[in-house]
Amino acid sequence: MPPLEGRRIWLVGIGGAGLSGYALLAHAWGAEVGGWDRNETPYLGPVREAGIEVRVSQEPETVDDREVFVSSAYRGVAGRPRADLLAELVAAAPSIVVTGAHGKTTTAAMIAFALRETGRDPSWIVGGEVPQLGANAGAGEGWLVVEGDESDRSVAALHPRVAVILNVDLDHHSEFASLAEVEEFLAGWAATVPEVVRGWELEPLDAELGIPGQHNRRNAAAAAAALELVGVPRTEAVAALASFRGVGRRFELVGEVRGVEVFDDYAHNPEKLRAALATARSRARERGRGRVLALFQPHLYSRTMHLATELGRALADADVAAVTEIYAAREQPVEGVTGKLVVDALCDARPGFSPGWTPRLEDGARFLSLRARAGDVVLTVGAGDVDRAAELVLADLS
Repeated sequence: MPPLEGRRIWLVGIGGAGLSGYALLAHAWGAEVGGWDRNETPYLGPVREAGIEVRVSQEPETVDDREVFVSSAYRGVAGRPRADLLAELVAAAPSIVVTGAHGKTTTAAMIAFALRETGRDPSWIVGGEVPQLGANAGAGEGWLVVEGDESDRSVAALHPRVAVILNVDLDHHSEFASLAEVEEFLAGWAATVPEVVRGWELEPLDAELGIPGQHNRRNAAAAAAALELVGVPRTEAVAALASFRGVGRRFELVGEVRGVEVFDDYAHNPEKLRAALATARSRARERGRGRVLALFQPHLYSRTMHLATELGRALADADVAAVTEIYAAREQPVEGVTGKLVVDALCDARPGFSPGWTPRLEDGARFLSLRARAGDVVLTVGAGDVDRAAELVLADLS
């Protein structure tokens, strides 16, 4: 019998990267699934194609005769937290959970892809679009690979056979007061898991990969270690990882016009921003004497308030930079906290530099397109809706 046979489930926030995946797997495992979201999202296409009911409206909708699970973006709606459903899914199959401040979507996708490529028929839920997997979730007969979220401590509810902790960083100041608190929390969770890969203990994978960046060599090293723990010989694992082509919005080439390449990346904290800019710099060097132009959209008021200095220092690695207003996501505005804090920090980090303070994405895209020239690499970067700026840059350049 499928693990969720007979269950009737309603998901509030079904269009998100996480809950859309939960919906697909729960449906495949026998549950009757439906859900609501405020907006249309790219993730809803596969959900509807699976025959799952979706309602889109301005006010949250629930169904009385179903179990309701709620995304963290809609915490005011009555129902159980989304983590409860993920915990059930993880408990229903031999599971690998990937967590950490940086790289968990890519690494989880790497592991799922390699398991499938080596004939091990995995299930998976990852927080991004993975073209080679076909969707952000899928059901098989083998290991289940998922991301665990440390940002709200919900990973503590997950009890897999294998844990992958990629790195430890203070990225969610509304939840953790210090780096030491994050370390203590993750160490406590790791102690409950039979097998744990600690990414910082590994050397970057020394093999050709289909995706650029030293950070991805670290991700691949952690993926290979996890694959070995579940019975995939290292030579098989490395060969599969070499053919992995990445996750959407992870240094994703959007297009090229007049010799200017435009990439988009999900990076939203200082370490990720540095990694994305370093990858862009490597690409610019490959192209000759090109420069790196970056449009950054800060994500969350709490993160910007605490990390504006570090974000500005990271952004100083670009040759030309513009910053938009903060993407609020689930947070309410905080007085005095705007994207201008990152601009000021950038100016402090690099005296004489003239970044653009462009609160609107459209203005930021225009700022870069007016300055871009053949051979340059343009990077739109952030965890909000900055991805639409990449097309704007390309249109301006056309």
